[in-house]
Amino acid sequence: MKLKDLAGYDLGTRTVDFSADDAILYALAVGASASQLDLVYERALRVLPTYACSLGLWAVEAAGRLGAYDPTRSLHVGQSLVVNEPLQPTPTRMSGRVRSVYDKGRLTIVEIDVVASGFEAGYTILLPGVGGWGGDPPAPTVKASRPAPTWTGSARIGPEAAVLYRLTGDKHPVHVDPSVATAMGLNGPILHGLATMGITAVVAAGAVSAHPADLSAATVRFSKPVYPGCRLRIDAETHDATARVEASVDGTTTMSGTFTF
Repeated sequence: MKLKDLAGYDLGTRTVDFSADDAILYALAVGASASQLDLVYERALRVLPTYACSLGLWAVEAAGRLGAYDPTRSLHVGQSLVVNEPLQPTPTRMSGRVRSVYDKGRLTIVEIDVVASGFEAGYTILLPGVGGWGGDPPAPTVKASRPAPTWTGSARIGPEAAVLYRLTGDKHPVHVDPSVATAMGLNGPILHGLATMGITAVVAAGAVSAHPADLSAATVRFSKPVYPGCRLRIDAETHDATARVEASVDGTTTMSGTFTF
């Protein structure tokens, strides 16, 4: 298959099951603490909504298997999530499709949608060095202003953060294999973008005095890699139940977006 044939491609359906233990592992991987019992204890367990993004990764993997590009050299640069109902440890049926494919000359952007009864997730995948194949460019976008922080939090990203998070479902080798990371121009294995999103969601809930499991929508862009062993600073501009956030490491922005609880 060619890149030009990807847009609109139906990736089929998938039923994904997960257990309470899977949900607890995910919560621990994104920074939930032992004191947050309803996130780490099966009695009265609440599943973090951002786990839905991990459950939908099968569609991203399915797109990569079509042969239009090398999935081991792709980067996850954006994510959206709309939550319609709480996740439950029961079989979840989803459908996936490639929404669009854009040619930016020196790179390509692939956008993939996953829809279930309880959520809608959108994945933006960047193909560095793959472009100029004659596809349409994306529509011009207006760059959003930076948040005016009214609240600041932080999260310690442990040295094992990436190898722990990959057990939640994302086995891309760039998060564990130094040779793959180096071949992609990185300094070493990097933390998953969805891990950064999940960690930020847990922390940012405090900015609006919300429970992390009350997240109803999120849209984020990943701009720089996060390496395990760092401290993630999270600045938030809040309005009612919404936090516009900017996550950074040593003054460099790594992710920005909006979380609504």
